[in-house]
Amino acid sequence: MSERAISPRPWLVRMGPRDPEERHRAATPLELFFDLCFVVAVGADAAQLEHALAEGHIGSGVLSFLLVFFAIWWAWMNFSWFASAYDADDTPYRLATMTVMAGVLILAAGVERAFEDEDFRIIFVGYLVMRVGLISQLLRAAAADAFRRVTMRRYAMGEAGCMVLWAIAIFVVPDGLRLWVWLLAAAAELLVPPWAEARERMPWHPHHITERYGLFTIIVLGEVILSSTNTVREGLSGKATADLYLVAAGGLVTVLALWWVYFSMSSAGLLTNQRAAMLWGYGHYAVFASGAAVGAGIAVNAAKASHHAEISTTKAGLALAIPVFVYLLVVWWLLVRPHGKDAPYAVGMPIVGLAAIGASFTPAPVPAIGALMAALIALSIVAHGTKGRRR
Repeated sequence: MSERAISPRPWLVRMGPRDPEERHRAATPLELFFDLCFVVAVGADAAQLEHALAEGHIGSGVLSFLLVFFAIWWAWMNFSWFASAYDADDTPYRLATMTVMAGVLILAAGVERAFEDEDFRIIFVGYLVMRVGLISQLLRAAAADAFRRVTMRRYAMGEAGCMVLWAIAIFVVPDGLRLWVWLLAAAAELLVPPWAEARERMPWHPHHITERYGLFTIIVLGEVILSSTNTVREGLSGKATADLYLVAAGGLVTVLALWWVYFSMSSAGLLTNQRAAMLWGYGHYAVFASGAAVGAGIAVNAAKASHHAEISTTKAGLALAIPVFVYLLVVWWLLVRPHGKDAPYAVGMPIVGLAAIGASFTPAPVPAIGALMAALIALSIVAHGTKGRRR
């Protein structure tokens, strides 16, 4: 980057691009604070999925969960990639980031209404607030970075245009067509980055990006533990049963194994070009959503064990097994498989995921799934040793 590409005005100079090869680049305290707001949104979405599954509203519950989670994930991802490239950490940047955080909390407040009444108006308002914060930063970066000015302006125009589509989907289109317009708006959102960066990509930092994704994975798995613990505690407030203890043990082993497989291999070296990075980044929607759904699955099985769920044992087992399968399959495909012969699990991860679905048809699905996950980790340790790998 030549000096002429950066505006000489002091308040704009600091919004110039970060060095994508900067050594020891790590998440900032503001980014960690930013992620904390998403804990609330992810937790609210997972809790509503749990209630829907426990009451037998499987189809509508899963659909609402996926729609709301897309909004959560996309908001987090947009700002995280931008911050990797343009984190100035000055007063305007901090204020804009906190504006996005406020929008996330508004979004979280609207999750229950979206599930119960299919009313996404509060979520839309939250998204609008988030977009105000992000677009202001995109325009600031466009003013400071002449080399990527077109890219930043395309991002700003694309995201503003998508908000118009969201407004049409939520406030104009009749109920029967709303889902289709929603899907059109979501597809438009996904197309903005490749269109915006067709000329010049943002200078994101590979190690910083993989760290940020790892931190969000921890947030998701932390929500799994929290929701599972709360549900088991509620069950113990009555008459505890052996089935409830088995669900708690099997669920804990499953979550620990999910963490283990995600952090077994380094991902920074996989982000070698824009296409690879985009597939890797987009693919994490399935990782994050399935990880959050694991918590709902464990909670449903705990509710079933304490006689507070209206679904069968098999359906409760599938509520856990299906997200475990999706998580293992996608993590294997995105993070493990590209390492080839150095991968610690080979095709064991998707095979264990399929076995987990089979375990749903046993009398005790959660302990059976936990045992499969423990066996996966044990076999990996035996075959490849106990030393972990830094991300």
